[in-house]
Amino acid sequence: QGTRAELSAHSPGQGAGSLPQVRAVPRTGFLCHDQRSCIPASGVCDGVRTCTHGEDEDESLCRDVPQSLPRFLVAHCGDPASWIYSDQKCDGTNNCGDCSDELSPVTVCPPCGPGWWHCPSTFFKYCDCIPRRLYRDHIQHCSDWSEEYACPGP
Repeated sequence: QGTRAELSAHSPGQGAGSLPQVRAVPRTGFLCHDQRSCIPASGVCDGVRTCTHGEDEDESLCRDVPQSLPRFLVAHCGDPASWIYSDQKCDGTNNCGDCSDELSPVTVCPPCGPGWWHCPSTFFKYCDCIPRRLYRDHIQHCSDWSEEYACPGP
């Protein structure tokens, strides 16, 4: 699990000319200026003002994405020229196009969750796991057809 750092213009008891205070919090996301609202990384610089004061779309933050974004909001793909938002890693979807956001050695993700079926490799949108709703739907999603022919697990 990643960490995020939050930046506030000044802390109580400090003057406006003081250096910003940075503190690490064990959660990936963007903390709005109200210090209560946290939005997912992919909600930053997406053209929609999610924070009350619109700081998630601030020009200084969004001027040269991904370089202008804080590092904890960005994840790199197997191709060094490609990137995704950090909350898109290990979400079961092939966001990078080469599955590097879902598979080793670039990314280490937990095993498939309860709503997912594990395949040795998949086609198209998914990488290592497919949603269970696609199990036995008469369409090949796993390279070995296991989701169509294997006995269901627990």
